[in-house]
Amino acid sequence: MGKRGIRSAKETERWKRKFEEERALYREIQEAADDILRSVNFNSTKEHIQHGNMTVNDHCIRVAKYSLALCKKLHIPCSRKDLIRGALLHDYFLYDWHTPDKRKPHRLHGFYHPGRALKNASAEYDLTPREREIIKKHMWPLTVVPPTCREAWIVTTADKWCSLMETFGLHRGHGKILEKVKYLQLEESES
Repeated sequence: MGKRGIRSAKETERWKRKFEEERALYREIQEAADDILRSVNFNSTKEHIQHGNMTVNDHCIRVAKYSLALCKKLHIPCSRKDLIRGALLHDYFLYDWHTPDKRKPHRLHGFYHPGRALKNASAEYDLTPREREIIKKHMWPLTVVPPTCREAWIVTTADKWCSLMETFGLHRGHGKILEKVKYLQLEESES
């Protein structure tokens, strides 16, 4: 096997490992919040854009995923279920903040949407105190009072990172990872 074959095998293994890590994160999100992921209101967030060309739904799932990854990377003990559910519901405001609305203008969306998200989530789900804290304070420092639990700090951090990456179009789609794994597996089977 030549030098190219060794590099390709290493690259294939790296992509497979990355794909498995992604799958494990999504599986954990599914197990902790299947009711949220299946809800009509949560799925309606697929119709609203959050940052750049990212939907609110994709953004919330991405924030949950990055929150879990941050916990793992930094070895932060926390309630992973509360973390996931709070991350998924942190932007549960259920309107398109880019569309002008004469009755409720969205000019100060950054300041007000955590309260709206908390109100909507509370009406639909039985929230734990940590989940409430995550939703209410994820926009700190715009929400003047800082988070008081580590789960809220983690989601706040992941939300800022994801928002920045989405706004500047730097997030790569996970579909590309899957495509790369399939391509590398096909290439491997042909040799």
